[in-house]
Amino acid sequence: MNMADSEGKETPRAGDHEGSELSNYKSFTAKDNPHGMLAESSFATLFPKYREKYLAKMWPLVQHKMKEHELKCQLDVIEGSMTVSTTKKTWDPFIIIKARDMIKLMARSVPFEQAQRVLEDGVYCDIIKIGSLVSNRERFVKRRQRLIGPNGATLKALELLTGCYIMVQGNTVATLGSYKEIRTVRKVVQDTLKNVHPIYNIKTLMIKRELSKDPELKDQSWERFLPKFNKTHAKKVKKPKIKKKEYTPFPPPQTESKIDKQLASGEYFLHEKERRLKSLQAKKVKENEAEEKRAAWRQQAFIPPVESSKPKKGSKNNDNHNNIDVEALKKKVKISQKRKRVQGETTGTPSNRKKTKS
Repeated sequence: MNMADSEGKETPRAGDHEGSELSNYKSFTAKDNPHGMLAESSFATLFPKYREKYLAKMWPLVQHKMKEHELKCQLDVIEGSMTVSTTKKTWDPFIIIKARDMIKLMARSVPFEQAQRVLEDGVYCDIIKIGSLVSNRERFVKRRQRLIGPNGATLKALELLTGCYIMVQGNTVATLGSYKEIRTVRKVVQDTLKNVHPIYNIKTLMIKRELSKDPELKDQSWERFLPKFNKTHAKKVKKPKIKKKEYTPFPPPQTESKIDKQLASGEYFLHEKERRLKSLQAKKVKENEAEEKRAAWRQQAFIPPVESSKPKKGSKNNDNHNNIDVEALKKKVKISQKRKRVQGETTGTPSNRKKTKS
């Protein structure tokens, strides 16, 4: 069941025309069929045991409601079934289908006050089976609870947006409302059970509701206004491939017992004292080996690290210091001293100049 397409219009379907809405619907009255029904027809449905008390209490109201449309109804508590049937005075040929839907809704825990609305013109119902959509039971319960939401908030938001009455009970979801909105609810319910969070569909419905109020956008595409949600999949961890062992028709070798090991080593034929001595010697050998390993591990802290022969970056080699020309340095020092003297004579006081002349 599809929702509104990208252009904001529903795809044409049987029953989804202008006459299917209450505004343009011409009601069928008793004057249109004064002769009644020639043949009688009836429908029956079963109800669970826990609904027996409620149905027995509300059955007089159901009978009164059916009598308004010239229908008969019967409650069988022993078999656990409800039956509705027409009479010769029934003037509406389609009312028996509506009455069948009413008892089906009441069997699915819908209260009488809501179920009786299906007898009205332009009001339809749909019972969506959700039990077979998810194979895992725990996963099914989680997704069903996701549809209801915390304290029924998600379900209430869906009811306000669609104008439908929605009842989640067991493996079914019962909806009651106009034909167009029932199809919307079915899509949301099926998407939720297929692991699509209902908040995405609710957000889309909110946007479409606001767009429908604008008369200029009726004949335009709504695709640019609707949100686009990308699916993200978590990366699966690849399991290491396990090599299969080669098939051998022979069974694996039997594990040796303690007696077999003693027979192989010859320990079985020794006396008890000799066995004890041998075991003690083996323990001492193991202890000595363990002590040697510990001592070697402790001595590692006192062993100096091996210095690398490679020179570090940024450090100059000692060979460069040995290759320095000493005489060239001496000449540079003498030239610098002469320059300082000349500069001191030129920048000296007048008294100093006279002394130099004399």
